[in-house]
Amino acid sequence: QVQLVESGGGLVQAGGSLRLSCAASGRTFSNYVMKWFRQAPGKERDLVAAISRSRGNTQYAESVKGRFTISRDNAKNTVYLQMNSLKPEDTAVYYCAAGGDIYDSGSRTIAYWGQGTQVTVSS
Repeated sequence: QVQLVESGGGLVQAGGSLRLSCAASGRTFSNYVMKWFRQAPGKERDLVAAISRSRGNTQYAESVKGRFTISRDNAKNTVYLQMNSLKPEDTAVYYCAAGGDIYDSGSRTIAYWGQGTQVTVSS
């Protein structure tokens, strides 16, 4: 069993930065590919970024490439999402997730979800 708790969301102006954190409980954190999804009002939940178990491989949605960076610290059971050059269209609830393959952008293979953290980017 893994419990995920996100933090770091908030309100920021366009062009600003935020760093999301996701703390995981349980001893099996390093066994999971970790991902960040986001969901805007009225839209589907989409994959933003993923990182492999050993941190050797990362994947990003085209819309965030070059602006967002996913990282993880297995010793701290934590995954991060550094978000730079934020745009109003990045406004969404961001969810931390564990499970699935790093090349799988779907949500059906996710084993565990966090509760989500709101990110709002004002223009």
